[in-house]
Amino acid sequence: MPELRIGLPKGSLQDATVAMFEKAGFRISVDERQYKPHIDDEELWSVLLRAQEMPTYVADGVLDCGLTGLDWIKERGVEDQVVEVADLIYAKRGMRPYKWVLAVAEDSDYQKVQDLQGKRIATELVNAAARWLQSQGVTANIEYSWGATEAKCPSLVDAIIEGTETGSTIRANNLRIIAVLFESTTKFIANKDAWADPWKRQKIENIAMLVRGALAAEEKVGLKMNCQRSDLDAVCAQLPALKNPTISPLADGEWVAVETIVDKRTVRDLILRLKAAGAQGIIEYPLNKVIL
Repeated sequence: MPELRIGLPKGSLQDATVAMFEKAGFRISVDERQYKPHIDDEELWSVLLRAQEMPTYVADGVLDCGLTGLDWIKERGVEDQVVEVADLIYAKRGMRPYKWVLAVAEDSDYQKVQDLQGKRIATELVNAAARWLQSQGVTANIEYSWGATEAKCPSLVDAIIEGTETGSTIRANNLRIIAVLFESTTKFIANKDAWADPWKRQKIENIAMLVRGALAAEEKVGLKMNCQRSDLDAVCAQLPALKNPTISPLADGEWVAVETIVDKRTVRDLILRLKAAGAQGIIEYPLNKVIL
């Protein structure tokens, strides 16, 4: 039987990734002591790895595919050695991209990246930071940070390059962002040789489609309702459907059933407008996948 070797990220993204794959239809059980998850698909061989390690194993062909961050792809310098199959915008706390920023002490005199020529900068992304600084015409003393990076500026270093979703931790440590290097999201990447294999490519693309569908469903809900035919136009005018709402006649001929998919963030106010337009028996239900 053919086999696809896939790497799943261990650490901060692990629980979110397992939940996303299960919503996509893959039942996963994880033995934390063995780092070896079991997926209910005999064609998948899987392993848990730190996102930092994933790009190298995929680029070298040890794994056929895996999930990691754009930041670690850049840090390992393998952007041209792997295929980006899908951009999966999810994180441990939400759906926002993750920004890598250059930050200095709030009360420092540094205003732009060029002010840091020859200065000391702490970061986890030593290689990516060095290449970015070089592109800005800056050479600095970049040191690897093992954690608590924000606490090192300004007492130990002149600046930091750190990842942030909202910037709240940066601000809480009295730091000021002076540049954004790039935005990072979770990437589903494939080894180039695996991508060239027809069976493996189809398997990878199928996984990507199901996972994207699960992610799309996170922000959507389904709505069902009934209304009189005389109110149908008013009800439909309120519905921002993916395509068009499904309308089915009911037995008495005077009423119809309406079903559609809407953005979760709009549904609270939308239900009130639908009720005012004549909708009755409104039901909201969650979705597992939205495949477009």
